[in-house]
Amino acid sequence: MSAPIVHGGGITAAAATFGGRPEDWLDLSTGINPCPVALPDIPARAWHRLPDRHLIDEARRAARDHYRSGEILPLPVPGTQSVIQLLPRLVEADRLVGGTDNSVAVTDNRVAVTDNRVAVVSPTYGEYARAFASAGFAVDAVDDIAAIGAGHRLAVVVNPNNPDGLIWPAETLIALHDRMKAADGLLVVDEAFGDTNPALSLASRATQLSNLVIFRSFGKFFGLAGLRLGFAIARSDILARFEDWLGPWAVSGPALSIAASLLRSDVSPIRGRINERCAGLHGVLTGAGLQLSGGTALFTLVADARADDIYTHLCRHHILVRKFDYAPEWLRFGLPPDPAADRRLGEALQRFER
Repeated sequence: MSAPIVHGGGITAAAATFGGRPEDWLDLSTGINPCPVALPDIPARAWHRLPDRHLIDEARRAARDHYRSGEILPLPVPGTQSVIQLLPRLVEADRLVGGTDNSVAVTDNRVAVTDNRVAVVSPTYGEYARAFASAGFAVDAVDDIAAIGAGHRLAVVVNPNNPDGLIWPAETLIALHDRMKAADGLLVVDEAFGDTNPALSLASRATQLSNLVIFRSFGKFFGLAGLRLGFAIARSDILARFEDWLGPWAVSGPALSIAASLLRSDVSPIRGRINERCAGLHGVLTGAGLQLSGGTALFTLVADARADDIYTHLCRHHILVRKFDYAPEWLRFGLPPDPAADRRLGEALQRFER
C-alpha cells in the first residue's frame, strides 16, 4: 500500500510542531470557502430517521437543477473521495462486462498500452494516482491531454486543476471523451472547484457523453467540507454501481436535507463573497512581492524559490499554507475569511527576511 498523501488542513500537526492552540491558527492550507453559508432549517426527522428514498430523490433533483445535468439525476456520495476510491473497481467491472481487451502490449510514441493502464493529467489531486496504484494499475502522470492514448482504460482530468488552476476548454474535453469512448475507455472530469466558474462544466452535456463521469464537490463552495458530501454525474448504470458499492445510507439525512435546500438557493451572493475574498488575498500577496502563478477563486498558487522558508516563517506566525513535495517552489494560499485575516497574513509576510 502506498504512503498516505499529505493534504491541506493539518492544523493539529502544525500546532504540535510550531506551538499555539489549533483554534488560534489561520488555516489557509485548503481550497474551501472560509465563509460558510448559514445552515438551513433541518427537519427533526432527518436526524431521527435513516435517510429514506424521498430525501435522497429530493437532493438528487436539486442537484440536477443546480448542475444543469438534464435527464441525469446526480448521485449524492459521502465526499467525492469515496467514489475516487471506487474508480479502479469501475474500470475492472467495465472491462469484464464488455470493454475491449488490450492486454497485448503495444507501444506508441508516448506510453505502453495494457489493459490496466490509466492516465492522470498531472500534477493534480494526488488521491487519483494513489487509488489506482494501490489497486495494481499502471498510472501514467501526463502533462497534456494529447499524451492520453487508446491504451488507457480511464483518464482523469481535474478542471479547473488543483493546485495550478489550469483550465481545459469544454471542446477539448469532449474530443478526449470521444477518443476514450472509441477505445472503450472512460473519462473522469473532476469539477471540485467548478461552482466558482459554472460555465466550464460539462454537466449540461453529460447525457450526450456516455463514457463521462463528473465529480462535483459540495463542501468547498458552500464552506461545509465537514459535511462530507459530493455528487457524481454519469450514465445510469455507472451511478447504479457506485450506489451499490457505497452501500445503504451512505449519505446522512441531515446532509441530504442541507443539500436539497442550498442547491435550490440563490448562490450568487456566495460567489460574490468568494470573489471579494480572492481579491483581498491577491492584494496581500502582490503587496508582499510574491509572484502569482495560478489558482482558482478559492485558492492562489505562488511560485517562489524561497517557498520552504516562507512556509516555515508563516508557521511560526501560526499561519498554515500548503506546500508540495513534488514542487518545492510552490505554495498554495487559501482564502482568508475577512479583512482582519488579510492584515494578519500581510503583516507576517512583511516580516519575512528576504
